[in-house]
Amino acid sequence: MNNKKRIGLFELYSKDPIKADKELWDREINPKTRRGFLKKSGLLAMASVIGANIPFANNMPSGLIPVAVADDSSFKIEGKHEGMIILNDYPVNTEFPAHLLDDEVTPNDKMFIRNNGIPPVDIDVDNWILEVGGESCETTKKYKISDLKEKFEEVTIQLQLECAGNGRVEFNPSASGNQWSLGAISCAKWSGVKLKDVLNDCGIKDDAVYVAYYGADKSLNSDGKEAISRGVPLKKALEDESIIAWGVNGGDIPFHNGHPLRVITAGWPASTSGKWLNKIVIRNQVHDGVKMGGSSYRTPRNPVEPGQESENMCIIESMPVKSLITYPKSGAVVKLNDRLKLRGHAWAGDLRVNEMEISIDFGATWSKAILQEPINRLAWQHWSTEVNFLKVGYYEIWARATDLNGIKQPMVMPQWNPKGYLNNACHRIAVMIES
Repeated sequence: MNNKKRIGLFELYSKDPIKADKELWDREINPKTRRGFLKKSGLLAMASVIGANIPFANNMPSGLIPVAVADDSSFKIEGKHEGMIILNDYPVNTEFPAHLLDDEVTPNDKMFIRNNGIPPVDIDVDNWILEVGGESCETTKKYKISDLKEKFEEVTIQLQLECAGNGRVEFNPSASGNQWSLGAISCAKWSGVKLKDVLNDCGIKDDAVYVAYYGADKSLNSDGKEAISRGVPLKKALEDESIIAWGVNGGDIPFHNGHPLRVITAGWPASTSGKWLNKIVIRNQVHDGVKMGGSSYRTPRNPVEPGQESENMCIIESMPVKSLITYPKSGAVVKLNDRLKLRGHAWAGDLRVNEMEISIDFGATWSKAILQEPINRLAWQHWSTEVNFLKVGYYEIWARATDLNGIKQPMVMPQWNPKGYLNNACHRIAVMIES
């Protein structure tokens, strides 16, 4: 585990046990042994981190916490690749280094996790209810997952999901939030039904402008409120690629990725794709749920000086053009006369990527890579090329994508913003050329 990157619960214990005590514990803990006195709410929190219920929680002796979270070496998430990087364990937030995202379709074990609160632990798939309502919904209805499967056409579509803060670690001065590097991106094959089919089944009033979700995950504040509730304009919700999903890559959705039901609105911040979905509302106004206001998932309308706040903010919609080098891993050593094969992915929010380029001279010159068409709209695109080197020494390989509107990735950091969103600077890897 990368302890430098973890800003989770136990770091809070060691740095400020009094604050931790207010949140979860009955009394101050000993950070050397990580022993303390858990409330029932604390055990529920631990269960959410583990991703499973603790059947005999009431029998646990006072002063103990689950060993899975007491011992760093034991902290693993079932079904996730061992190369996972843990940024936070309460709530759980994880990513993967770029070279582990080389698959054309992101497998379940390499899908990043962005949780905002405490996920539900006791999940009864057969009796899971999705309610659809809101002031601009003609008829409020409730569906079991089996109802969705029986009533509507099933679709399977590959869709890219990216956290709006992906790349935040590169902002200077630092921006608040999880210090994502570049691994908060996935492009898996999701199965479910079109969101618009369900909305039309309930009826959409003429004054409808927004569609929003609620999930079963709860706030970290133990106030019983939802952890996050966001939405998208009606036009985005009615796209063929916006779906209510119960499966991914031919199986169930992993627990921390929203099992048993989530909404997917690809190409926009992944926070609009609500997990543990149990309610959808059709609104006659921009949704005002948790993390829809203030500076959450918003950027300044006009440039601001680094380190300064802004009151004039706009909601993030389509994500910017971006790319990754997924092969080779940064730090590769190559012989002078060998041609180096390169490959990766590129994506551009709602748009398609139009061109992919590579530079080995810090952006002085660029050469085109082979860019594949997306398998469907809102899926990432794969690229590949080969390069050779004329001299021994240290090189950096830079990748730059251009979208259909002609907008290119910036070579260096884009405009600073208070929350560190939308960093789409060129990805680069190091290569050493030897004789």
